[in-house]
Amino acid sequence: MEFTPPRRARPRESAVPMINIVFLLLIFFLMTATLKPPSPFAVDPPESRSILAAEANPTLYLAADGRTVYAGAEGDAAFEAIAAGLAALDGPLVVRADRALPAQAMAAVLGRLGRIGVPEIRLVVGVN
Repeated sequence: MEFTPPRRARPRESAVPMINIVFLLLIFFLMTATLKPPSPFAVDPPESRSILAAEANPTLYLAADGRTVYAGAEGDAAFEAIAAGLAALDGPLVVRADRALPAQAMAAVLGRLGRIGVPEIRLVVGVN
């Protein structure tokens, strides 16, 4: 009678650790991502040769026809919302203006923002 030791099956490599890492990375990217709300209307900004981008600061949108939107409020309500949230404003107020907006309208908006007390404004332009 001959006794041979039983053959051991090769241990199968488990995919569970790799799946765990993939899910941890997915959760990490979901938690660290910043979602930007869509623009309320299409804005074609003027062009610049600079590649600096605006941070995720509060944004005032100016349409070519003079409409203003800030945090969902339109017209005079937008400026009232800016004035109400001025104390919580951390950094510059970002202004996205359409390139077809007349200079007089832009000057009027900037003057009104100055009277409200906005300390710093950053005008966003397109990159050429």
